[in-house]
Amino acid sequence: MKKKDIKILLVDDEPDILEIVGYNLSSEGYQVITAENGQEGVKKAKKELPHLIILDVMMPEMDGIEACEIIRKNPDLKNTIVTFLTARGEDYSQVAGFDAGADDYITKPIKPKVLVSKVKALLRRFKEEDVADTMKIGSLVINRDEYKITSKGVEIILPRKEFELLSLLASKPGKVFKRDEILDAVWGNEVVVGGRTIDVHIRKLREKLGDDSFKTIKGVGYKFVD
Repeated sequence: MKKKDIKILLVDDEPDILEIVGYNLSSEGYQVITAENGQEGVKKAKKELPHLIILDVMMPEMDGIEACEIIRKNPDLKNTIVTFLTARGEDYSQVAGFDAGADDYITKPIKPKVLVSKVKALLRRFKEEDVADTMKIGSLVINRDEYKITSKGVEIILPRKEFELLSLLASKPGKVFKRDEILDAVWGNEVVVGGRTIDVHIRKLREKLGDDSFKTIKGVGYKFVD
């Protein structure tokens, strides 16, 4: 997919952020759409169906956490990547963001070159893939081409990172995937995420698919149990 075809929605209540970040992403060739608060961001997300949403946490009208939760409930936006851009770097804020369905977390201030590098890393998954890929493990069906899963005949919508983590673990049932291996495969070595990121996503998958599907290997990583 060419840059000119990629839509990025930037949602922040600070005009300087909209201007600076918007300028740097536009200069790279992306289509940039902006919104000044969570409510406006949700409306534009539904209308524009962006590939990536960069979302501030602390905003008037509706904060980024609530906006992300609404976006994640919209089937038309199930493949949209959501990353938070905020000055808050506390663990609580990061975990809250991942709980809401975010794929990544970027703290500000951030250098334009670093931001562009992170955006490129997040968008790598939109490169054209060769063929549809469907995995069937027991009653679980994973369609990696359409980013869709069905469990016991019921379709479940997962945020992109949860889907990619599940897809990785389920690709080799019984294999123990080390934490570093998971971070590199799912988040990529260009994207810096906290150490609790995997734990949060595993917890969300357990809530949706059941505790029995995932086993923690203390001090090592996780494996999918068929």
